[in-house]
Formats: sequence, structure tokens, C-alpha cells
Amino acid sequence: MNAVESVLSQIQETDKDAAIFIGGLDELTPTLQLKPGRAVARFARNYEAVASPNGGYIRTGGYERKDGRARPSDAVYSIVQVVSFTNTPTVGQTLTGGTSGATAKIIALGSNYIVVTLITGTFTPTEAVLVGATPIGTATMVTVIVSALLNAQYLNLAADVYRALIGAVPGSGPVRGVTSLNVAGVHKLFAFRDNAGATLCVLHVASASGWTVVPLLRMVRFTAGSHATLIPIDGDTLTQGADTAIIRRVVRETGSFAAGTATGRLITDAPLPTPFGAGAATIGAITLTLSGADTAISMLPGGRFEFVVKNFGGQLISKRIYGCDGVNLAFEFDGTYFAPIETKATVDTPRHISAHNDHVFLGIGSSSIISAPGRPFVFAATEFAAEIPHGDEVTGYKSLPGAQGLATLLVNCRNSKRIIYGSSGDITSSNRWNPVDFNNETGGLKYSVQTMADTYCLDDSGVQSLRAAAELSGFTPGTLTFNIQNFMTQHRGLLLCSSVHKVKSQYRLYFSNGNALYLTILNGKLVGSMPITHPIPMFCVWNAETPAGEEVTYAGASTGGYVYELDRGSSFDGDNVDALITLAWNHSSGPRLIKSYRGGSLELQSNFYAAFNVAHRLGYGRDDYAQPPQRSYVGNFSGGANWDSVSWDEFVWDGAVLSPSELDIEGDGENIEISISSSTDYVYPYTMNSLILNYFRRRSLR
Repeated sequence: MNAVESVLSQIQETDKDAAIFIGGLDELTPTLQLKPGRAVARFARNYEAVASPNGGYIRTGGYERKDGRARPSDAVYSIVQVVSFTNTPTVGQTLTGGTSGATAKIIALGSNYIVVTLITGTFTPTEAVLVGATPIGTATMVTVIVSALLNAQYLNLAADVYRALIGAVPGSGPVRGVTSLNVAGVHKLFAFRDNAGATLCVLHVASASGWTVVPLLRMVRFTAGSHATLIPIDGDTLTQGADTAIIRRVVRETGSFAAGTATGRLITDAPLPTPFGAGAATIGAITLTLSGADTAISMLPGGRFEFVVKNFGGQLISKRIYGCDGVNLAFEFDGTYFAPIETKATVDTPRHISAHNDHVFLGIGSSSIISAPGRPFVFAATEFAAEIPHGDEVTGYKSLPGAQGLATLLVNCRNSKRIIYGSSGDITSSNRWNPVDFNNETGGLKYSVQTMADTYCLDDSGVQSLRAAAELSGFTPGTLTFNIQNFMTQHRGLLLCSSVHKVKSQYRLYFSNGNALYLTILNGKLVGSMPITHPIPMFCVWNAETPAGEEVTYAGASTGGYVYELDRGSSFDGDNVDALITLAWNHSSGPRLIKSYRGGSLELQSNFYAAFNVAHRLGYGRDDYAQPPQRSYVGNFSGGANWDSVSWDEFVWDGAVLSPSELDIEGDGENIEISISSSTDYVYPYTMNSLILNYFRRRSLR
């Protein structure tokens, strides 16, 4: 056989082994027990399992700081091309149009062009451009062609400029709570953080100028509220002698105005010209008695907030935030006015909250304090409020589907679970709530309970799921993380918060060492669990939907005071996204057969530029096999990427979004291990679907 025939023979005998990327991190299953061709990550960080029955791993998205100003990921850049440089500018300087007066920040320089961002005004095509009074050159039509790599890097440099404009929430310590509310078609973002001296907790709202303090106004108590037909409403004016104030929230707690027995509190602006005092007052024709002077509403420091959004009023404009933090009173907040909620409990500092079945449920110690139906401020037993003791510390609530159409509430406790059946339609019954012990062996940690199709929480033994039975007549438990017990053991006691991402179908846990765990769950079945590593820990997380239907996730940092928007941008707020996934040893259907591997193909999906490294080891990495070096690969995906070009020309990169990347894989061994990694701040998420290995059989191991 000549050389040509030998090569042809090898080609004819070449086999192909397709590995579908599915399964996520697995620390338990022995290598030889894995299904042939199934890729299971042994070592992984910053890749997520795709919510698809066909599998796939996606490099995790970045996150970026948020304060109401423009997103860094929305930054654009422009190219100003000059005939030649009269003087060479410096990155960071401001470029000015000599005729137009337009200005822009310089972020990069080419041989005959300037890359700019943060543009104000409109440059004209042939004007002189300057830095201060220094001429830089004369602009000309743009003919520069920017590579996909440079496009990614320039967009990242523009994002850096926008990022530098965004500030931290003022104060000290972690961001103690972050939440949002859609108000009149506007998505408003709020954050709680202790002040600089850690003497008070302060509420802020994101705005076009950054974080702004939300004033908490004044509160005054009243008794003997009386009128035969009228009741006070928000916006009325409280009058006592010459002193007046606009009422922002009427909080009736007991009695009725018709009977002349109404008691409660009024949340008002500061009274003018002087404060209120004890004594008679009026609200129009309504009479009442003020119990004392009005006082400033404030919050003590050191809490950790939990929120729900609920509409008790029936109208869209009455949707409000309800929250608590374990240190202060619970509260209601409509995006403008903040009103404390008093349960009258001996220790009135709820840590957990739910708005369930037209009631507010507040977890205080081992009890659930329940408001009157439809009345989040009323906790009087005479109005069908209630308290249910559980005998175990309450750690969270979630509403569940219930038997025979009745709503049910999961009460997660530290070492047990209870389910409360009941309906606000039963308010005439003396036993309208029916708490049932569900599991006295496993409970859940604080801030871990979340709901998608099923309900999930973290217990000492791992992540537990609670699924409604098919007939909705009961619930079945399950454990999702039995195959990553090493990871769970290492992170025991480190949980800070949790969230869900509905579009990605993920339950997420965040730990105090900066790690997170993303569990992708499809149709109630775990697709894969993948570790995420952030440069800083996330102290609190909030998931919401904007009026435009966009899902957003915000996180408050443990240090630094920033609020971040997750799943956004190409970097971790300017830091590299260090991603690694090492697949299980693959014996290519022959565990005791030596193969000669000759190349491979990695199927990728992306809408942008992608770059990554691939390394492989052979024969369990033994020294008697030649081990190859790591190699770098680039996927020039750019479909959907575009940028402004100072109105003179327009660039739109066109590229495939699905493409195989040919891999230079060579060597002999009975099995092969593939590692894929990337570490940049300018590469957006890319998805890897499968890997095809080319090999031909050699001989059996002796």
C-alpha cells in the first residue's frame, strides 16, 4: 500500500463522536457511567445551562451598574475620519466640531480616524475638528472598515465611559434592598442603604441624575374619627387651627368614621406653619382627635429587605410595594409615598412578607401575622385579621396552587414546611385558615424560597423542589442538587439571597463568597446546575418586568454600594468575565480502545463577536501520552451589531449566528477531556451546542 492509499484508508476508517452539551455540573456520577456522548461539566464557572431539551451551554451574561442614567451596554461609538492628523489627540480628551460645535469623548485612535462616544450635537462631514483650541485635522467621509474584534472593543470602551457616570447608592455598608414598580407606564427603581454614619436606613430612587433620596414625610396618630357619610381620602387636607398639611396616606386601623370610632394614622407632608399637636382637628367636614405631635418617619439601619408587589385596590394605579427588613415596621410604598404598617405585635419587626389571597402575611419569629382581607394596614381580630404560630422560625412564603380551586400558601420554616389552606371568602368562619404540616424534616433557609412553575428553596441538604400533584390535591417534594454535594457543602451557611429568571427558566442562589448557582429547570425537570463566579457578592436581588414586557434583574452589592442590572453587557461592571467549562472524559464508545483523534467541530451560536480557548488532554492526562497545548479560536459573529457613524456613513456588520468552529485536536489515547475558556470584558454571551470529534481506532489497551 503506497502513502496515498494509506491516507485514504485512514480517512475511510475515521469515526465521528457527537457530544451534546447537556447536564451541567456533575460531581457524583463516575465517568464510565455517563451516557456516551453526553457532555457533563466536571469543573465549570460562568457558563449556564440553556433551557432547552436539546441542551447547550451559554457563557453567562455580564452585569452593569445602574442609577437611572443611560445603560453602559446601550452606549454607541462613532468614527470621525480625518484626511490626516495635524495633531494627534489623546484618549479621554473631548473632540469638538469647528463648525458644528458638536462634542464627543475620544475613546480610541486609528491611523487616520478617531473613535468617539458620548456625542452631543451633530458633526458635519468636512469641518475641522479640534481638542480645545488645538486643531486635530479636517474631517472626511468615513471609509474605515472596522473588524468584528475592533467593533467589540470599541463598544466596550464606549460602555466604560457611560459606566463612569453611574454612581453608587449614597451611604455605607451593603445595599440592603432593591425593588421596582411600574408607575403610570414608567419603570421606577428603588434602593435602600444605610446612611454614611449607619444611623438610619435611607430610601433612594434612580433618576436621570442618579440616585435621589425619597423623603419619608411625617406621621400623626388620630382617634375618634367621625362623620356620618364621609371618610378621608389621600390628597385631603388635615387642619388644626392655622396649621395644615396634605394627607398622602390615610391609614384606618380600627373602628369606623360612621360610628365615630375610627382610629389610625395619617401620613402627611410637613405641616405649615407649625407642627401639629394633641387635640381636635378636621379633614373638611370630618372631625377627629390627634393623639400627639406629628413625627418624622424614619428607618433604623442594619436590615435586609424583602418585597412583594400587590394591588389591593383593584385599579392599576393602586399597585404598590409591600416590604419588611427584620429591623423596622413593615411598610407600603406606591413609588412616591411611604407608609409604615403596624401589626401591634410585641416585637413588630417582620422579616418575611407575602401578599396572598387578598391578605398581607408577615413573618415575625415563628408566627405569621395576617392582615384583614383587602386591608393591608388592619390587624384587628374584630376585622378578621389573625395570627398563626408555627413552632419554628418562619424563613419565607410563597403562594401555591391549591386543592379544589382554593389558594394555598407555603410557609417555609427553618426546619419544617407548612401549607396554609384558606380563602378570604371564608371571613365569617371562625376557622377560615387551615395550616397543615407538610414536612417536619426539611425546611428552608431565609431568602431562598422562589417560585416558577414549581416552588424551590435551599435547605441544609441542598435545593428542594415542591411540586403540585397532578390533581392539585397535594404536593410532592424533591431534591435537585444531589449530584453536586461538594459544591453545596462548600457553600453551606453562605447564602445571601435568591431569585428567578423566567425567560431563562432559572432558579438562582447567591453566596457571600461571590459565587452563585444557576439551576436551569424546564417543565419541572432540572436541565443543569452551573456555578457562577462574580467579583463581588450580591447582597440582595430583585426580578421584575418593565411596562414594555422586558424581564430585568437587579442586585444590590455587598460592598461598594452599587446596584447592578444582571444579564446585561459584556463584562462584570468593567471586569473580565472569566469563564471555564471542563467536560467529562469521553471514551468515544470504547473505554479500553486507543483512538487517534484528528480534529473536531464545536457548534456555536452568537449575535456578536466571540473568542475562546480550547484545550484537551488525552488518556486521563497521563505522562505517557503527548499532551497538546491550549489553542485560541475566534467566532466572528456580528449579526445584529451596528453603530452610529456621525451621520456621514452607516456600518452594519452582517454575519452568521450559527456556525461550527473547526478545532485543531490531535493525539492518541483511550479517552479525551475538552476544556473551553474565555476571559475578556468585550465578548457577549455565546452558546455552545455540541462537539463532534473525529478519530480512528487503533488498538485495545493491553
